[in-house]
Amino acid sequence: MATKTKKITIESLIAKYMDYVLEHEMIPKSIYKFCKVAEIKEEDFYLFYGSLASLQKGIWKQFFTNTMHVMEKNEEFDDFSNKDKMLTFFFTFFEILTLNRSYVLFVLEQEKNPMKNLEQLKELRKDIKHFAKDLIEDGNAEKNSRITKHSPQLFSEGAWLQYMFILRFWMKDDSARFEKTDMAIEKSVNTIFDVFDNTPLENILDFGKFLYKESFA
Repeated sequence: MATKTKKITIESLIAKYMDYVLEHEMIPKSIYKFCKVAEIKEEDFYLFYGSLASLQKGIWKQFFTNTMHVMEKNEEFDDFSNKDKMLTFFFTFFEILTLNRSYVLFVLEQEKNPMKNLEQLKELRKDIKHFAKDLIEDGNAEKNSRITKHSPQLFSEGAWLQYMFILRFWMKDDSARFEKTDMAIEKSVNTIFDVFDNTPLENILDFGKFLYKESFA
């Protein structure tokens, strides 16, 4: 009697890919090679992704999706302040990254050119910026004065820069339970919200330099 083939899911496909990368210490040379080693049909791969590059981006998108699912399980999350929502997002996201640390470190350090390594974060960048933009738009809806409203575009870009700096910090963090990263998250989020709450946007001429200075002070 023939053995029934287990149905592939996006989660199982991602798990098999990450296992392949860590076991072979390399990115698969082709979809054919990956599918053969992972014992899945090539046609099943194409149900979810059109290329290995799109799969790599999809893994980071899945990290984001899992983060949102964890946060949504907290019945009190909707009542959090914007700052606490952002704190919760970063804490949860980096907890998920820590569960997959070996894979994350490998794929972010495989190329000598950092820009090539960051190519896989394109979809994640959109998701994080959208999350941050929604936070600010919700906050602005509660404000009557245009002067006190914040720029969703500026804040969302700042949230992405903040994520990138925390990611770099986390990659180099060798503290137990990555406690230094937790401290960096709390300090940077508090600092960013203090600036947005107390500084007119017209006075923030170079937000990137400010964020860099505060994140690594």
